[in-house]
Amino acid sequence: MKAELIAVGTEILTGQIVNTNAQFLSEKFAELGIDVFFHTAVGDNEKRLLSVLDIASKRSDLIVLCGGLGPTEDDLTKQTLAKFLGKNLVFDSTALAKLDRFFASRKGRVRTPNNERQAQLVEGSRALQNPAGLAVGALIEENQVTYVVLPGPPSELKAMFTESLQPLLLHSNQKLYSRVLRFFGIGESQLVTILADVIENQSDPTLAPYAKTGEVTLRLSTKAEDEETAKQKLDCLEQEILARDHLATCLYGYGDDNSLSKIVARELEEQGLRFAMVENLTAGLLQADLTLSLQNRQLFKGGLVVSDERVDVQKAQELAAFICEDSKADVGLALLGELKPESQADNVMATYYIAVSVHGQLTVTEVDLGGYTEQHMRHIACLHALNTMRNILLNHKNLL
Repeated sequence: MKAELIAVGTEILTGQIVNTNAQFLSEKFAELGIDVFFHTAVGDNEKRLLSVLDIASKRSDLIVLCGGLGPTEDDLTKQTLAKFLGKNLVFDSTALAKLDRFFASRKGRVRTPNNERQAQLVEGSRALQNPAGLAVGALIEENQVTYVVLPGPPSELKAMFTESLQPLLLHSNQKLYSRVLRFFGIGESQLVTILADVIENQSDPTLAPYAKTGEVTLRLSTKAEDEETAKQKLDCLEQEILARDHLATCLYGYGDDNSLSKIVARELEEQGLRFAMVENLTAGLLQADLTLSLQNRQLFKGGLVVSDERVDVQKAQELAAFICEDSKADVGLALLGELKPESQADNVMATYYIAVSVHGQLTVTEVDLGGYTEQHMRHIACLHALNTMRNILLNHKNLL
């Protein structure tokens, strides 16, 4: 099923409000296995809305209109849809009764004819009751196209979708299932190049790359009748991806709500390792990021931020061993960087030394970074330190 969302409201076009309804509905339709191909926004103008409906009816199976159901003259969605379909407007008795109860409960307020507009729907429609407001929604099928009318206020739209519309759409046998793969140590352009043929020939499952700060994610998606079938299809695609070049070594985790700091924090907790850290150019960012990801904060035994401007491999090793011993920790990490003379404000260049001590066993890595602002540089350096620590902790676990 091809769906199209039409947001009705001049305030959207003038930037007075953000169209969060489109995001919400797109996400919900994806979960139901309904493809949303178009988002349109149109002002409170009958002629323009009629033209949008004409275009949408020729390319979409499901057209959802959001907004314009209120009592004022510029609320014209239902009136325009009725004109487009060549039908009359009728009153929904349930919505009228709700209006009566609403005004009866408010002394001094009388229901006026314009209020009654909220209880109208296109003749032949199925009413969608509004649990959070007064304007009734509707669903009608005409010439093999389904039209849905929903209120504009997000609280009302979400309530109506969940309680009234979603049960009617659940007849679809297939749902959308997704899996997110997270990579560090490879850029988006390189990843896309390696997977060029897979991306070009994709059908179902599909994959989409997304570049984030210092990392890349791949979203794998498929439609299936059940979770087990979806898992098998996504497993096959994932295996094909990870068989390419060195992609398996760059994969560090799964899921939207995940990060290198969360992965490292879980490893420390699972192995019961106390840790301490020292850093200079990153101004404590690494300590903050990792400790905030911990469930058991007692594992963090302490940290230092030093101002040393000249560092090297030996100093990094010495500080990793020192912070480990001084804090009585199992793991000590030193992230020390030295700016290069040719650095500029928008092109900071530095060499970082990442030293990790695990029960006295020292490992040190050197990383050259450049082409970033200072703030961006700090974040990238922390990611390199976390990824180094992740690999060392995984090796440590395998040796136990």
